[in-house]
Amino acid sequence: MKLIVAVQASVTDGLPDAGPSWRDLHAIELESPLINAEMDLLDVQISLLDRPASELGRRRLRRAANKVLAARRTVTNRLGTGEAA
Repeated sequence: MKLIVAVQASVTDGLPDAGPSWRDLHAIELESPLINAEMDLLDVQISLLDRPASELGRRRLRRAANKVLAARRTVTNRLGTGEAA
């Protein structure tokens, strides 16, 4: 068994990183609600770039910004409680 581990380690030492580790993927999964909310906010901001300011546009922007704040609070609370570990 030790021989297999040693051979596997020697083979993978010279290879470039094959991708994100499970820790990286877990961190992304924990932050995905925030990432999605930020993407929604960016979509609203982009859609409002070439339009005159309207009450509907301001509401959409405010809702998207509030969604980002709520997602950020949720992610921070998860990381603060040790759920990420």
